Amino acid sequence: MKLLVNTSRVIVGILFIFSGLIKANDPLGLSYKMEEFFDVWHFHWLDNFTLMFAVVMIVFEIVAGVSILLGWRMKLFSWLLLLLIIFFTFLTGYAFLSGKIHECGCFGNCIPLTSGESFTKDLVLLVLILFLFIYQKNIKPVFSSLINIASLLLVTVFAFSMQWFVLHQLPVIDCLPYKIGNNIIEKMKPPPDAVPDSSVISFVYEKQGKQVEFTADKFPSDFNDSYKFIKRYDKLIRKGNAESEIKDFNLFAASGNDTTMDILERKGYKIFLFAKEIPEPDPAWNKEFAIVLSLAETKNIPVYLITANDVDAANFLATNNLQGKITFFKCDATAIKTAARVNPTLYLLKQANILNKWSAADFENSLESINELPVQ
Repeated sequence: MKLLVNTSRVIVGILFIFSGLIKANDPLGLSYKMEEFFDVWHFHWLDNFTLMFAVVMIVFEIVAGVSILLGWRMKLFSWLLLLLIIFFTFLTGYAFLSGKIHECGCFGNCIPLTSGESFTKDLVLLVLILFLFIYQKNIKPVFSSLINIASLLLVTVFAFSMQWFVLHQLPVIDCLPYKIGNNIIEKMKPPPDAVPDSSVISFVYEKQGKQVEFTADKFPSDFNDSYKFIKRYDKLIRKGNAESEIKDFNLFAASGNDTTMDILERKGYKIFLFAKEIPEPDPAWNKEFAIVLSLAETKNIPVYLITANDVDAANFLATNNLQGKITFFKCDATAIKTAARVNPTLYLLKQANILNKWSAADFENSLESINELPVQ
């Protein structure tokens, strides 16, 4: 029994620490996933708190995992873990059974799991945690209380500090489709071995006050004028995997024209400034960005502002006399949130290839890379 208890304890502890660390690398990703759940449930009033929820949940996951490994305060943490896994199982079960959410973000973007895989994982963890809950008295602390408390305090500080760092400096490990080295155009295409969705044309008619539905190859043998047409639609019979990694990345000019491919296929170097919004006409990063812009001008490198809020963009450009120096495009807010985990984020590209990127806190570090580029 002791071997089973200790094995379960190690598995649960390591899984919680691993899951927490992956999420800590990109807490905004978990925040956006929470927004997706809240949107489905119409809990929009909670959207402003998702990042806080995500940060606290990640810290608790890591701390709880370490506590289980240390065997400290098992009565408290076995209860907390049980409540947490019941909550997680509810979320993943809802996502899987409802079909409204395809990925639960359990291991972030680095290890994407389907809703079914996430639900299965949580059911296994639920069994293991229930086992630990029942036999919690068999688990003894590994170290003294002083060492355990000090260890947990250090882990807590580390978990908060890591998330603070990535929220200002971009994720340490970039698992997003816009990572350095990727080609945006290629990532906008489906995988080469992708299987498309399979669907059939379905018809809905009304006969004698009742609606009947059938496919194009199975019309009723008595079909005649007594059938009143209601609608036709494509009915999905098998879900494929022909989805591109980059979705909804479209650059709309002020005229409303889609200029995405024109900009991405344009030869030479270019700089993208991704900003979901620019609430202030003179933001804190403006001074460093002005130096970047000036250096780019000497290299004849075009600079494009990509934003979800064209009013903010127009105010920013007008206030700083940047009309004619920067072209701005409107883009889907979700695409920008994926491309720029920090608002704003600076990209250096050659055609559609991402050479480097910097958060607002690191704009100054981009100068060396830009300065090394030839004049074009």
